[in-house]
Amino acid sequence: MSVATDRSSARHAREPGTPPRALIVLASGALATVTGAALWLLPTETGEWGRPARAKAVAPLPAARTASGRTDAPAVPSPAAGPSGFVTFVDAVHDPFFHLPRAARQSGGRWFTLGHLTAGQDGCTPRWGGHQDQGVNPVANRLGRLRTAGGDAGLAFGGSAGRELASACPLPDRLAAAYRQVVGVFDVAHIDFEVRDSADHEAVRRRAAAISALQRETAGRGRPLAVSFTLPLTGRGLSPQDQLMLRTTREAGARITAVNLMVPLRPAAPGRNRLRPVAAAVRAAQPQIARALGERSAWRRIALTPVLAGPSDLSPADARKLAGFAARHDLAWISTRGAVPAPEVARLLAAPPL
Repeated sequence: MSVATDRSSARHAREPGTPPRALIVLASGALATVTGAALWLLPTETGEWGRPARAKAVAPLPAARTASGRTDAPAVPSPAAGPSGFVTFVDAVHDPFFHLPRAARQSGGRWFTLGHLTAGQDGCTPRWGGHQDQGVNPVANRLGRLRTAGGDAGLAFGGSAGRELASACPLPDRLAAAYRQVVGVFDVAHIDFEVRDSADHEAVRRRAAAISALQRETAGRGRPLAVSFTLPLTGRGLSPQDQLMLRTTREAGARITAVNLMVPLRPAAPGRNRLRPVAAAVRAAQPQIARALGERSAWRRIALTPVLAGPSDLSPADARKLAGFAARHDLAWISTRGAVPAPEVARLLAAPPL
């Protein structure tokens, strides 16, 4: 018998107990058909917000400070890292009775941002809302008690309550002195700039130079200063002017800890997830921020702040999805603006994901 005949016989031979080849092919086709139908019937609305969050390490709480607000030990293991988890924004101008220590106990959150400091009448003096002296704001004066309880807070410049100092103060030395005074008076390790003047290139350059100088000074004293920018998020990410502002600030030597993306929550069509457009917008902004900051990826430098028209805009289910999204992408922090979220929602946003 030839070798070719032996191979042909071997191909057609089968072991005892093995089903015929035709039957195997038929069964495989049936299995593929059933599997395809099952996948077609699976729900498709889960998407970005439906996946379970991976556990995220919880940063240690800041060390307690004295009643004066000064630290006996570093406030956080790496102060330059800035806030983390859920950050409660407090309008210190229009909500003077806000009690920082009590809010920390009730919500479980430990980080706050107090705003807004804007230019006074002379253009170069920072005041709360542009008119209230720094030292007489009752919310800011509770900072020492918050720190004693293990919390901490940063300060926000700019916003809608007046002009940001860099736009109003044309003198670079006085601008740097104004920022330096605020950081020193309140002993803060984090400041935020809610910028609305990105098209003003002179203001952008003045601010960038002042931040760079201030960060060098604070680092030299062993207390690095974290700096973030709060910017509006659109469906296409950040505006070109905001991207250029971030790059100009970084090229001036300032280190930008985080970019806080502020986005309004809009009503969704029935059966649709209102957070889905938010996820798409953040994904669009991520490479833009990475390029502006000169990094390959910027997920860890992104903070996310939905703007609420009313407390019901963010349900407990939405809060879980939002916290899960932040954990999956390792966002710097999450916050809210506008209406105050319901207490249960605030607790869910402040709790680490399981």
